[in-house]
Formats: sequence, structure tokens, C-alpha cells
Amino acid sequence: MSDGMAISEHLGELRKRLMIAAGSWLVAFLGCYSFGEKLFEYIAKPVREALPEGSSLVFINATEPFFTILKVSALAGLVVAFPIIVWQLWSFIAPALYGHEKRLAIPFVFFSSLCFGTGTFFGFTLVFPMIFSFLISYGTNVGGVNAMLSMGAYLTMASRLLIAFGLVFELPIVIFFLARLGIVDHKWLSKNRKFALLLAFVMGAVLTPPDIFSQASIALPFIVLYEIGIIVARLFGKKKVVVDDEEEGSEGEDEGD
Repeated sequence: MSDGMAISEHLGELRKRLMIAAGSWLVAFLGCYSFGEKLFEYIAKPVREALPEGSSLVFINATEPFFTILKVSALAGLVVAFPIIVWQLWSFIAPALYGHEKRLAIPFVFFSSLCFGTGTFFGFTLVFPMIFSFLISYGTNVGGVNAMLSMGAYLTMASRLLIAFGLVFELPIVIFFLARLGIVDHKWLSKNRKFALLLAFVMGAVLTPPDIFSQASIALPFIVLYEIGIIVARLFGKKKVVVDDEEEGSEGEDEGD
């Protein structure tokens, strides 16, 4: 019965945290919706600059502009509400942590939000112009076709890439807390580097268009951040207590006496 009560309490707490996270996202979405058109103009800037002269974004059905503004507002709302969402995640797992680990709450929320924002900024300002310039120039050189990109299709691709960059840049934070909890250490991470390399390119293949340039734009930051995570785990990981064999032996003799 107590186990059942414990499970029901955990489910109730999880439901509470999910509702707060979803509510914060909804409020942020409604706030961003009033700026939806300006937000889309901003997020479409890289592809507009990459399009040839005379080309522009288009919509292919009557409802596409409306739903595109909804989606870009939801994406912006996610970025705005991200610190609250991360705080709710921390609040859910905090009861299972020790007192000294709970003190990491504010740094966890701050650096998680900072890394997510840095990842989206990196992808948008540095990678997007290169990806879309490459893809559009390649496409227009195939058979002399014209570039007429759908605004909805562009936003879907851009949203996937932005979220992917944001999550990839969370890697050092995730490794830091796993190392602090003693779940992983720098030796284990170094030993499994080859699997991280494989995972990086699998993520790149799943989250980006099917060209090597786009895939590498996700995979290479993942690999660099994984190496940074190894250093973080070495510096801040949970220290293992090593008992000296001679001390154990002397204690055994004292007990024997």
C-alpha cells in the first residue's frame, strides 16, 4: 500500500510539474504571438539572404501563413519559457538528491538556459547562412530550376535545427551533473569516445537534411562539446574514496589484538 501511495505521489508531482511547464510555455507563446510576424521575418533572414535575386519565400496553401506564425510563436515561447521548464525538471528530481546536490539548482538552471541559448544562437548566426547558401546554390545549379521555398517547410527545418543545436550544447551540463552524481567519470567517457562519435553522426543524420555539410554542422559541435565534457568530468566529478591497504591491515591487527 505504501509503495502504491509513493507511486501515486510521484505521478501527482510529475503531473504538477508538467502542468506548470506547459502553462509557462503557453503564456510565453501568447506573449510571442503578438510579435509573430516580426519573429518570422527575423528567423527567415538567413534564407532570404541566400535566395537568388528575384526569388522569395512563398506559401502553397491558404492556411500556411497562419500556422507558420503559430509555429514560430510556439518556438519563441519555448526559448523564453526554457528556464522555467528546466526549473520544473530540477524540482521533480530534487527530492532524490542529497543536500549538497540540491544547492546546484540555481547553477543548473542558469547554465542550462545559457547553453541552450548559446546553441540556438550559434546555429542561427553561424551555421544557418552556410547551410542555406550551400543548399540553395546547389539546387539552382541543377537543371536551371528556380528557388521558391515554402515558408512552412522552411520554418519546420529551421525549428528542428535550432532545437537540435540547443540540445547539443546542453551536453557539458548533462555530463557535469552525471559526473557529480557519480554515474559517469572521465575515464568511462574517454573509453566510450568512439560510441559518442557514432552517436554524433547519427544525430546529424536524423536531425538535419541529407547532406554531409548539414550533418557535420551538428556532429562536429557534439564531438567538441563531448571532449569539453570529459574535461569537466575530470575537474568536477565525484571523487572516489581510496582506502590505503596498509591502514586496513593495521586496523585488522588492532582488532585482532
